Amino acid sequence: MTTAGEPSTDGLRVRLARGARAVRMAWRSAPTIAALWIAALTIAALVPIAVAWIGKALVDAIVAGATDRALAWLVGEMLLIVGLGLVQRAAGTLRGLLGARLGLAVNLEILHKTQHLELRHFQDPDFYDQLTRARREASHRPLAVAAELLGLAGALVTLLGFVALLLSYSVIAVGMLLVAAVPAALAELRFSRATFELRNRRASDARMLGYLEHVLASDEHAKEVMTLDLGPLLLERWRRLGEGLWHEERGLAIARLRSVALLSQLGTLSFYGCYGAVVVQAARGQLGLGELTMYAFVFRQGQAAFQTILLGLGALYEHDLYMSNLLRFLAIPVAPTQPPRLPAAPARGERGIRFEGVGFRYPDQDGFALRNIDLSIGPGETVALVGPNGAGKSTFIKLLAGLYEPTEGRILLDGRDLRDIPRPELRRRLAVVFQDYNQYQLSARENVGFGDPAHVGDDARITAALAAGGAADVVAALPVGLDAQLGRWFAGGVELSGGQWQRIALARAFMRRDADVMILDEPTAALDVDAEAEVFTRVRELAAGRIVCLISHRFANVRVADRIVVLAASGVVEQGDHSRLLAADGVYAAMFRKQARGYACD
Repeated sequence: MTTAGEPSTDGLRVRLARGARAVRMAWRSAPTIAALWIAALTIAALVPIAVAWIGKALVDAIVAGATDRALAWLVGEMLLIVGLGLVQRAAGTLRGLLGARLGLAVNLEILHKTQHLELRHFQDPDFYDQLTRARREASHRPLAVAAELLGLAGALVTLLGFVALLLSYSVIAVGMLLVAAVPAALAELRFSRATFELRNRRASDARMLGYLEHVLASDEHAKEVMTLDLGPLLLERWRRLGEGLWHEERGLAIARLRSVALLSQLGTLSFYGCYGAVVVQAARGQLGLGELTMYAFVFRQGQAAFQTILLGLGALYEHDLYMSNLLRFLAIPVAPTQPPRLPAAPARGERGIRFEGVGFRYPDQDGFALRNIDLSIGPGETVALVGPNGAGKSTFIKLLAGLYEPTEGRILLDGRDLRDIPRPELRRRLAVVFQDYNQYQLSARENVGFGDPAHVGDDARITAALAAGGAADVVAALPVGLDAQLGRWFAGGVELSGGQWQRIALARAFMRRDADVMILDEPTAALDVDAEAEVFTRVRELAAGRIVCLISHRFANVRVADRIVVLAASGVVEQGDHSRLLAADGVYAAMFRKQARGYACD
């Protein structure tokens, strides 16, 4: 299988398998609607054959002067045409309903897939291109593939019926009508592939277009865009990018129209050639009027049915190319690429966390973000991580949280390799506040309750978590308390300050009472010094018995930690409590005094 963005070179068997999967996806999403749709398409395929035959019988009855029989055939034809109109309308309605239902089902499958991917996937631009392609096709491509397959089957049934009627007239005429439609169909196939390749190639540009829209029209960026007057610059960039995409699409569409429109006239010329031969034979008395009527109808409709098949193959080919994007995304392997295991840790009832020779390198990066980490943290111990920017503190936290896996070495929790602990079990043992914590545009109850989804409806537990995180007063001041909508994205929402949001995030961490490891990555950056000191003191009190691992750039407050670990590019360079590290007069002491002078100047 090709990688995302490359043209698909899959064979016929693979394409048929994808088509069959599309039909199964449509059927599973709404079996009753799918069955009714298939039935309607089947009826619509058979009715034209009956209409052609009845048309001949009607004209023959007229020529024979059989008025009653002619009227009967007329009524029969009318009923078929009325029925065909109703069935076609019903098929359109059923297709729309099935499309909406299938779109929901496929998007659900895409979102479900994202829940089983790793953090590294979400930091990979190629992955986002794949995700963009998959989501772009999710709402309609599976249904389009299923519809084209069923439409082709229906057109084939119609065509076979017409061919059976035409063979009694002329095999050569049948061949002319069929061959004349081939050039236009081949052109459709070529342009279908060209369109697919263009859109795949421009997936990154389309994603940039969406990003610029987000920057220009979201409250997250509005303040800075306004104060820096970035609007005109970003809008012009959006316009140029959008115009470039449109011009390429337009050029390809015009070339497609010119080529296919000209080639399709071959079919029209062949039809009138055959029609002329029928007219001449009828004028000479070699064909009856009924046969003239039937053959004229069948020539036209047969050619149309064959063109439908060939053009449908082109459309199916194009839809299948896009379908391959969706299925390729859904097939992304979720099993992590694991480095070779080190020997199992000794089973001695070991408790706590141990880093053994841990190093981590981001994909496609030459250098290590973190390396040579050997560190043990005992139960109930509070450890603060400090160090210059780029020392790997946040990477350390993400490794501990199981979001990354070590490139080398291992991390043990109670003697078990973190990679061997099932993710749900590991998540239950962790309470985490990241520096870039989420601000959910949902109710205050959900913003806190999400800390432990199983107890999102437990107001008593939420209230206790709010008190622990110092956010009780924040929620008490809201118009409807826990039911208040937070953020400005939806009607009635209340916007919080940065410090208030941070307290909500801390409360969310305290929801997870069963967690025995608490991870705090700059959890108080938006708070003032006094509020931060209060939070850290509360954390020490409420996290008794838990391992607490925290990062803070304010050294005045890391003194509450039992141990301070100083990280650098070479690994752990110092560790100890505040007094010991100051007395050692090393890296920590220099950093602390530099920051203290800054506060003194203030």
